[in-house]
Amino acid sequence: MGLTVGERVQRCLLRAVSGLFFAVFRLFSHRGPDRAAKLPPVRNPLLTVPAVQLAEKIRRREVTSVEVVQAYIDRIQEVNPLLNAVVKDRFSAALSEAAHVDRLIDEETGGEEALADRFPLLGVPLSVKECFLLQGMPCTTGVVSRAGVLASADAPAVALLKRAGAIPIGVTNTPELCMWMESSNHLYGTTNNPYDIQRMCGGSSGGEGSILGSGGSVIGVGSDIGGSIRMPCFFNGIFGHKGTTGIVCNDGQHPPSSGMHEEFLSTGPMCRYAEDLLPMLRIMAGANADKLSLSSEVDLKKLRFFTVVDDGGSPLTSPVDKQLVEAQRKVAQRLESDLGVKVKEISFPQLKYSHQIWDTFLALPDKDGKPPQPFVELMANGGPAVWPVWELIKWLFGKSDHTIPAIGLALLDSIRSPTPPPFILQQKEALQRSMEEVLGTNGVLLYPPHPVLAQKHHHPIFTPFNASYTGIFNILGLPVTQCPLGLSVEGLPLGVQVVAGKLQDHLTLAVALYLQKVFGGWRDPGAT
Repeated sequence: MGLTVGERVQRCLLRAVSGLFFAVFRLFSHRGPDRAAKLPPVRNPLLTVPAVQLAEKIRRREVTSVEVVQAYIDRIQEVNPLLNAVVKDRFSAALSEAAHVDRLIDEETGGEEALADRFPLLGVPLSVKECFLLQGMPCTTGVVSRAGVLASADAPAVALLKRAGAIPIGVTNTPELCMWMESSNHLYGTTNNPYDIQRMCGGSSGGEGSILGSGGSVIGVGSDIGGSIRMPCFFNGIFGHKGTTGIVCNDGQHPPSSGMHEEFLSTGPMCRYAEDLLPMLRIMAGANADKLSLSSEVDLKKLRFFTVVDDGGSPLTSPVDKQLVEAQRKVAQRLESDLGVKVKEISFPQLKYSHQIWDTFLALPDKDGKPPQPFVELMANGGPAVWPVWELIKWLFGKSDHTIPAIGLALLDSIRSPTPPPFILQQKEALQRSMEEVLGTNGVLLYPPHPVLAQKHHHPIFTPFNASYTGIFNILGLPVTQCPLGLSVEGLPLGVQVVAGKLQDHLTLAVALYLQKVFGGWRDPGAT
């Protein structure tokens, strides 16, 4: 779909302004890390076993939980100096808890099946996004004024995983207040991509993506209101799932939801192996797991498959990288050749307005008419008022406690119209109807996770609207699984989003298992 004259002018102006800001940014910013530094390869075979299999081995006494936890501690200590992904560890406590698990297994009289039923992840290490409450650990979301804030309890999703036997080993970095696509802040610093440490790891669950992609964790907890699980999973070559809205409890994270945010936020699993997604989702969903058909067998040959190659040509977003287009085309080819299905290429005209839809709906008030908490209030954290223009001036001289994305978001937040554009509301409703009609209860859609591969540090500031490729599905409330598809010629992860209708999460998870088998899943960045 071609651009109109007005849209071409809009794109040219956007590129010109971005170029000007980029020149200013280069002048005032610091140089990134040395590209020559490279992660060492994974050597311990315990680090290449899916979590569900690790739990089985631990229950069968083929390996101890202490051995598994120690293996991951060793890997984190090996790679984290290069990545800055884990911002606070709890290694001593984790080893103590692992020893307790080993004693529990030795004393168990009910057999392996009883243990598997009660503790499906018994003894398996777990990493947690730092915005979640994890008892005794920091919960700052990179806000300098929150330094020293410690959680006194566990977030519900974290508590359910711990109750299932998982052992938290540390918390991981986020952007300031979790509202950006790169994990960098003035409290913990910048997290690097394991495939190229000069590049970003994504956000807001970027520390999770980085440590998982490096082999320093096997399963993790993320949250997603605009792609915050899926973008890091894409950039770091791992699997992640943004579930149907309202299934997994979002309580116990900072900042708390306000306005209509609860309608769009999803807490979900991130992992290196596709077979860990469904068990994690079942645990994290708690009683709501019954709303999903997670025990149903999925016959991929009976599904209807669709592919959408881009957002229809929005003047705000970058063109989709040719390697991503080709990777998605290969997925369609393999589905057709392996399963005998037809993958139909379709388009949704409303996707061109994905950013405007996401931005508009995130600003809507809740059912009681209360708007979202202003971003400047979150930045102030109960302290003196934050003035975005003054913070921008301070940033130019290296004196602000806030990052440039947070300052920019605060500026935009202050000038946003309180009245949602009727045209955008109409586009969202039309898109919701069309997509739900297409997907039904047995349809699966392929869509790019992002128009470009992992960018150099801080470059997303100049392409902020690219996150609309993921954000649109938060507004639609649809389940999406992010799947890796090998590496680009630059050695960076490729991937695809797999989308299904509401409550049809089991379909995207089944496709993820297939794609892992066909395309190889996670690749060790140290071996590339």
